[in-house]
Amino acid sequence: MPLSPLYRAATSHQALGPEFYDIVTPARFPMHHLRYRNRRWAMRTGLESLTDEEWIRHFGMFEPLPGSLQEALALRYHGHQFRTYNPYLGDGRGFLFAQLYDTRSDKLLDLATKGSGQTPWSRHADGRLTLKGGVREVLATEMLEALGVHTSKSFSLIETGEELERGDEPSPTRSSVLVRLSHSHIRIGTFQRLLYLDEIPNISNLLDYTITTYMPEIWRDSEAERATAFLEEVCRRVARMGAQWMAAGFVHGVLNTDNVNITGESFDYGPWRFLPTYNPAFTAAYFDETGLYAFGRQPDALLWNLFRLAECFLPIAEQSRLEEALTAFEPALHQEFAAAILRRLGLRPQNPELNGLLAKSLWTFLHSTQAPFEQTFFDWFGGARSTERARRSPSSSYYSATTFEPFRDTLERFEPLPGIVLDHADFAKERPCTMLIDEVEALWEPIANGDDWSSFNAKLAEIDLMAEAYGLRDA
Repeated sequence: MPLSPLYRAATSHQALGPEFYDIVTPARFPMHHLRYRNRRWAMRTGLESLTDEEWIRHFGMFEPLPGSLQEALALRYHGHQFRTYNPYLGDGRGFLFAQLYDTRSDKLLDLATKGSGQTPWSRHADGRLTLKGGVREVLATEMLEALGVHTSKSFSLIETGEELERGDEPSPTRSSVLVRLSHSHIRIGTFQRLLYLDEIPNISNLLDYTITTYMPEIWRDSEAERATAFLEEVCRRVARMGAQWMAAGFVHGVLNTDNVNITGESFDYGPWRFLPTYNPAFTAAYFDETGLYAFGRQPDALLWNLFRLAECFLPIAEQSRLEEALTAFEPALHQEFAAAILRRLGLRPQNPELNGLLAKSLWTFLHSTQAPFEQTFFDWFGGARSTERARRSPSSSYYSATTFEPFRDTLERFEPLPGIVLDHADFAKERPCTMLIDEVEALWEPIANGDDWSSFNAKLAEIDLMAEAYGLRDA
């Protein structure tokens, strides 16, 4: 198997020791039908030369990658689920399969599975993933990446030929195994487990590993100072993630502490949704009856989770210093939100006050008029230079509202980013690419009824065109 000479594997997570994971055996599946492979990120990891047969051997049968982990590791963690502590969590239908490096940035990446069989943490579940669940995760990650959200990537989706029983889908339903690419699978819940078990030395070990591996620039000689510096850095990263969700109109749906990782990367997509119009109370999960994780409450939910991370360091750092580190979240959230809005509009940043004013005036307009969320960003990409395109928009009537005036006036003070192509082919369309729940169901219907993947593949091509026009994908 000739791989790119830039391919470089790693096994660093294994060095943490058996207290952090369980060695597991992948499930054997009756069928392997490759439905999706992420060619863009295959190139970034030196795996682009794999044939489809080789791809299936590695990402459907889980033959180890050269030089990487030789055994699958089901990671151990706990977490608060809807703010109730659960000490019985862990990788219940997945495992860490491989670690390797991004050939462009030289950063460490994880390849982890979803739907790869039972583990000691399956809690009597079958350890499988429905094909619909896999399709939904591919759509979520592709769309979010195109909108500038720091997200995990769906790396591979293989249909596996089993019939699954599920309470939230017509059953029996088809099965799949997904491989996702992420910078880390160390969660807030990974630290919580160690605190719960009173394994203070392992909290220190995990802290030092995460800093050395993912953020060596914040290393401090004092352990207490390392803990507070780490907490502050995680606050900033998680704030960036939350701000990018808000600017994308995205609702994750299940912001439990086991679904927030220490690198601030959005991952693990279940009942996600995108907003049709601005609505702080909009929820993604049908079981979120109180709206705990509603769109407008996502920043608060993330901060609550960060407080739980801070608690894990109370045995090794002063409470006052940890509380001070937590204060990094709110200013970072506001700064990153303005930056995300500017990126989504393709505008060059100005001073912090003006950047914040633009974001606030846009939010006020979207809230007061209920203008279509994604259409507004599409119409005004490039700022005031896109006025003529906005006049032709199906949403043009919204732009005569009184509450649009502050946004329009502020918009005129910004210039497009260098390299923005305002006459890109994507902007010749009348409406933007969107991913609302009705569209997702419409994409799934021909797959379920006739194994017709043409609409799914066409949607991915449309997202690619949008990403090219917006220029927001990871560099």
